[in-house]
Amino acid sequence: VQLQASGGGLAQTGGSLRLSCAASGRTSSNYVMGWFRQAPGKLREFVAAISWSGGITLYADSVKGRFTLSRDTAKNVMYLQMNSLKPEDTAVYSCVFEYGSLVVTNTGSYDHWGQGTQVTVSS
Repeated sequence: VQLQASGGGLAQTGGSLRLSCAASGRTSSNYVMGWFRQAPGKLREFVAAISWSGGITLYADSVKGRFTLSRDTAKNVMYLQMNSLKPEDTAVYSCVFEYGSLVVTNTGSYDHWGQGTQVTVSS
């Protein structure tokens, strides 16, 4: 499986950005995709994930109500709409993929990682 992330950039506090992650290769129809992020000097943390077949979503408390995951099942593309951005959202965001239907938050459960995309929120 190959993952191609895009959409990062610079936003002001309160602004919005949308990230995309396209999956290609042997994706099947039963898998989970999600996002993790890592800020400088901090540990990587879970952001959100979605089960592809059922559309079940899970969000970190820090982004709940501000970030929204969606998917285009025909194109195998996942989107992360990020609204009401805060400086603490500044990080490198990486998309992940794992076969199965269980949406989990730990990094070790995801074997497939895309390249990161930088999100910077200015105050």
